[in-house]
Amino acid sequence: MVRHLVLALLSSAVGLAYANTTPQSLRDAVDRMLVAQTFGTNGKVAIEVGQPDPRLALAACTAIEAFLPVGTRAWGRLNAGVRCTSGANWTAYIPARVRVEGEYLVAARALGRGQVISDADFAFMRGDLTELPPNMITDPQQAIGQSVNVTLAAGQPLRSDWLRAPVAVQQGQTVKLFARGSGFSVSHDGRALATAQSGQNVQVRTGGGQVVSGVARPGGLVEVVY
Repeated sequence: MVRHLVLALLSSAVGLAYANTTPQSLRDAVDRMLVAQTFGTNGKVAIEVGQPDPRLALAACTAIEAFLPVGTRAWGRLNAGVRCTSGANWTAYIPARVRVEGEYLVAARALGRGQVISDADFAFMRGDLTELPPNMITDPQQAIGQSVNVTLAAGQPLRSDWLRAPVAVQQGQTVKLFARGSGFSVSHDGRALATAQSGQNVQVRTGGGQVVSGVARPGGLVEVVY
């Protein structure tokens, strides 16, 4: 970690000068760039830089700059670019791999559709996060209080696309409609015209037949803000 921190500070500008262009100088530039790119990443980072294509015949260069192509992130397997910024005009690409060992959440027991996740419903698993889908959950706060929209077996990883905010009101349910504004607050009973998750808009029909739109809140509440 100390080595990587020092390298990150030394290469904050990413571009580094070299007296000559060698395969090792290209690899060093990529390594320093990836160290800077991954600085602060949660988890244990390991960087592997491959060898440049031996068929490359690069002109002498006094300053090179490593970079990531547009749309590429310092994550998993990638091809990093190195270009000459002084003395010649060329760009080369070098294979590299960034591993990030960290913890992610898995189901501690079988979870049924619609179940709201609590502290007892998940456990931690450790592994290379770059080998997992990008929607894996690593922060418990992203899971606690969420509703499962698929059936999960014990040990199955938790993914953000498998969770959603729990239903706050059900269609046809009698809800408490409350309105507030500058200097006033009133409440009425009404009937929800649709099912809504917490934070979603939902229409409510009041006892007088009026249809009002509000924001669903937990506990069968619908808030109207003026």
